[in-house]
Amino acid sequence: MCSATQLRSLAKFAVVVLLVLRAQRGSGANARTCPPPCVCFGELVDCSRLKRGQIPLTIPEWTVQLDLSHNKLQVLDSTLFSKLQHLTEIKLNHNELEAIPDLGTYASNITTLFLANNRIPRISAEQLRPFHALETLDLSNNNIVDIKANSFPSLPLKNLYLNNNRISFLETGCFTNLSSSLQILRLNRNRLSSIPAKIFQLPNLQHLDLSRNRVRRVEGLTFHGLHALRSLKMQRNGLSRLMDGAFWGLSNMEVLQLDYNNLTEVSKGWLYGLLTLQQLHLGHNTISRIRPDAWEFCQKLSELNISSNHLSRLEESSFVGLSLLDELHIGNNRVSFIADGAFRGLSSLQMLDLHNNEISWTIEDMNGPFSALDKLKKLFLQGNQIRSVTKKSFSGLDALQHLDLSNNAIMSIQANAFSQMKNLQQLRLNTSSLLCDCQLKWLPVWVAEQTFMSCVNASCAHPQMLKGRSVFTVSQEEFVCDDFPKPQITVQPETQSALKGTNVTFVCSAASSSDSPMTFAWKKDNEVLNDAEIHNQAHLRVQGGAGGETEVTEYTTTLQLRNVEFSSEGKYQCVISNHFGSSYSTKARLTVNSNSSSSLMLPRPTLGSTPVRCPTRWAPRGATFDCQSYRTPTVTLECRAAWGLASSVGRGQTMMAGPLWGSSSLQWCAAWLVLHWCGWSLSTTPVDAVRIAVSPTQVSL
Repeated sequence: MCSATQLRSLAKFAVVVLLVLRAQRGSGANARTCPPPCVCFGELVDCSRLKRGQIPLTIPEWTVQLDLSHNKLQVLDSTLFSKLQHLTEIKLNHNELEAIPDLGTYASNITTLFLANNRIPRISAEQLRPFHALETLDLSNNNIVDIKANSFPSLPLKNLYLNNNRISFLETGCFTNLSSSLQILRLNRNRLSSIPAKIFQLPNLQHLDLSRNRVRRVEGLTFHGLHALRSLKMQRNGLSRLMDGAFWGLSNMEVLQLDYNNLTEVSKGWLYGLLTLQQLHLGHNTISRIRPDAWEFCQKLSELNISSNHLSRLEESSFVGLSLLDELHIGNNRVSFIADGAFRGLSSLQMLDLHNNEISWTIEDMNGPFSALDKLKKLFLQGNQIRSVTKKSFSGLDALQHLDLSNNAIMSIQANAFSQMKNLQQLRLNTSSLLCDCQLKWLPVWVAEQTFMSCVNASCAHPQMLKGRSVFTVSQEEFVCDDFPKPQITVQPETQSALKGTNVTFVCSAASSSDSPMTFAWKKDNEVLNDAEIHNQAHLRVQGGAGGETEVTEYTTTLQLRNVEFSSEGKYQCVISNHFGSSYSTKARLTVNSNSSSSLMLPRPTLGSTPVRCPTRWAPRGATFDCQSYRTPTVTLECRAAWGLASSVGRGQTMMAGPLWGSSSLQWCAAWLVLHWCGWSLSTTPVDAVRIAVSPTQVSL
């Protein structure tokens, strides 16, 4: 039997033999002779890489393609081409030519001319005029410093390569004579520092490459006139400013590459007009913000790459409007906060890459952070400092096929954490930090049943007797719960109401059987309070159990809020961590009330706009509840049917209600104003109640 390498070698040898035989047959049948030392294949005469003086004095008249590259040619004798009436392509790359050569009478038949890697300093219309049929011109890697107006005569040129020159200036009108034909223009790797407005009046151009120049700013209407452009490359320019309408006029644009620049935000101003854009590459910039309405004009995006930037937050509005997005790359950022609903609306997303961020709490504490992504097939979460996985971490990902959790020091994985993903085909996991107690005994069995063992490298860190052992070598009897080294919350912070200007204290406690150092943090509305006033203490106590008495350390952390304002309102939560993982308390709500007696004189709430019938199956569209008062009250939108749904949000906020019950049900919605005064709660009667067929959409309060 032959190896694969031997078979490939035989195949290559067979191709060479066939080419030689073809050349010989062609020579005999048509009385064609190949001038030595050139090599001929069919209609190609290859005279490349010859020593000085070896180029033959005559080239066969039947030549269609001629290769004279790599010959150190400084000049060419036009008589060499005087009989080549069939010549359509000539390669003169890697020579020492200082001008576009005269190729004789039949230059008018040439369609492809390669002059890359020579010493040509300028483009001359006179030198190009004989090439009446020229469609492809390669002048890359020469010494061209500018392109003057009328540098090109009227030619049917489709492909023009000017990359790797020293071009620093484009004169208005430099491409005018190519406007009816040019489709591909490469100006990458030059020295352009600015792009004159409307310099590209090329209505048939489809691909433009301006990467690796020195363009720092793009003005509005710069690319006006490129109506057929489908792809634009501007990587590695040092771009820091894209003005409003920078890409206006690119009505057929499909691919925009802006990688490796200095852009700081994404806004709809510079994306204005890109209605057909399908791929946007913004990797390796310094983007720290995505404006709420950024995607208003490019809702046909199917691929967005915003990896390797400075994003620290994904807001609820970060991806609004991208319902057709198929791939989203956000890896190598600084994301530590993902708002509830940040991925809502990405109904077509199949691939999400979040590798190398800081979203551990998203996986550990959020309730189904990816639940809206019911079509997602690939999720990359490697390198995110994830330490525990809960059974709600991946809820809603019914279509997921590939999950990558590698390069996370995962310590605990709750039972059934992956069970909802019925279509999972590959799980990548490598950790040597597992807490191998009774709660983990399910993992090796499940991994083996799913045949994921080849991609799972998991070993124990605790207890000491199992440290370093693969979970696949630990027997089921050895997974026991003799202690609890990971912190366990024993006292939850309590919901409170307070008067404006008073002090508030939240208390949270946790216990652990480990002497591992403990860290404490408090969050407000899912964001860490870095400058909060926090007091921590610890004490030992003895706890009895089935295995006897155990010495336990109990830790208490106190959050002190002084002179609270209305802005202090929110949900507060403590996070207590040690080497074995983190525990998250429940979220305690703080409500701040006015200390003015005039608050009792608040007027009756009014319904700003009446809910209307909606064709979809969510709550009433555009129902605005406007309550006038001395302070922002709490407004409750209540929708009732077979069972009720009630949610409370503050004024000016948005609530998503649903999905609800059947589309044919009749429900009613009403606004309630809840006033808090010195611990008392007063509710008004419903106002402007209206019976409607409720269907889900956003309700603004």
